[in-house]
Amino acid sequence: MSNTKTGPLSGVRILDFTWAAAGPQGTLLAGFLGAEVLKVESVRRLDLMRRGMSKLYEGFDNSPHLNDFNFNKLGVRLDLSKPEGRDLAIALVSVCDAVVDNFRPGVLERLGLGYSVMRRANPSIVVLAAANGGSTGPESKFAGYAGIFNALGGLGYLTGYPDSPPTMLRDSVDLRVGSALAFAIVAALYHRRQTGQGQFVDMASREVVTCLAGDQILEYTMNGRNPTRQGNRDAVMAPHNVYRCRENDTWVSIAVGTEDEWRALCRVMGSAELASDPRFADAYARKKNEADLDKLITQWTKQRTPQEATLLLQKASVAAAPSMSMDDLLADEHLQARGAYVTVQHPVLGKQTNVGVPWKFSRTPASIRRPGPLFGGHNPFVFGEILGLPKSDVERLTKAEVLS
Repeated sequence: MSNTKTGPLSGVRILDFTWAAAGPQGTLLAGFLGAEVLKVESVRRLDLMRRGMSKLYEGFDNSPHLNDFNFNKLGVRLDLSKPEGRDLAIALVSVCDAVVDNFRPGVLERLGLGYSVMRRANPSIVVLAAANGGSTGPESKFAGYAGIFNALGGLGYLTGYPDSPPTMLRDSVDLRVGSALAFAIVAALYHRRQTGQGQFVDMASREVVTCLAGDQILEYTMNGRNPTRQGNRDAVMAPHNVYRCRENDTWVSIAVGTEDEWRALCRVMGSAELASDPRFADAYARKKNEADLDKLITQWTKQRTPQEATLLLQKASVAAAPSMSMDDLLADEHLQARGAYVTVQHPVLGKQTNVGVPWKFSRTPASIRRPGPLFGGHNPFVFGEILGLPKSDVERLTKAEVLS
């Protein structure tokens, strides 16, 4: 992996105290964009993916999940519960542009690392704290993981089938919260560059999820209707569903939004007469008779593979796509042509095929420059070169289990 500094955030240094997926995902994206991310852990406070996977993979450095969420980061072992550990953390704050954590509110304050302390060390520091319910409010101390953000944010209630319970969304919610976290970091850093002023960013993960359900809130506030679960169906469009195909557990997604698309679908299915069927004469009629329509479409899709159905429909400008399994994704010619996957050489795991960077900048390329860090693997560099501690001090602090 190349260590060349690239990306629009090149020159930015972020101190990363995050430990549960949404936080590491946010700093991962910042690292893709070129930021130098210093990931702080200790034996007492391991990243959740390192701690949770250590027994499964027999070692702190054997987790592919940890690697996937921490590309490009520099790994630091530092015990914040010890006075010298706290002092070193404050020294790191003084040479960073931003600090991020996703502990429960109050954890860093109890360790003597609250925003006021950081600001004294670095007046222009950007500090972002992400927590389930944010840093204020009656539920600010409530614990939460992705499934809790999902439930409290309202998205779980809206997801699923009408006759089934709300859906427990997990990793995908963490990734959405992480994306919002990265956006907030970039916005605060931009303000800092424009004004020289740092700030405290209070982020509630549950509120991020609620933002994603904005149109459903509008439905309630404007029309007095409480939206319910609709499965794969749309409130207006029909057909709009995932349809069974020929092989076992294979599916194709089809969505029709205009009359031209509807007529094209009928032609591709060899059922042009459906376009004049009174049950499907317009969007309202199709929505009213959606169950019958879905049965007719399924009769057609069950004779084909998802790829065959997709090509036929896309050639006619009908929105359609296979429901992709992991095998499908890794073999997908389009993704391969775009370089969506990269091979990363990890010092313990060996060669790993990973999803690459999700953006392609023409002038400031975002990139994966190194694998996820070994546990404390960059202590000598961070404390020796960035902070300038003598080698003897690093050795002493290691023996005293401050760097542990």
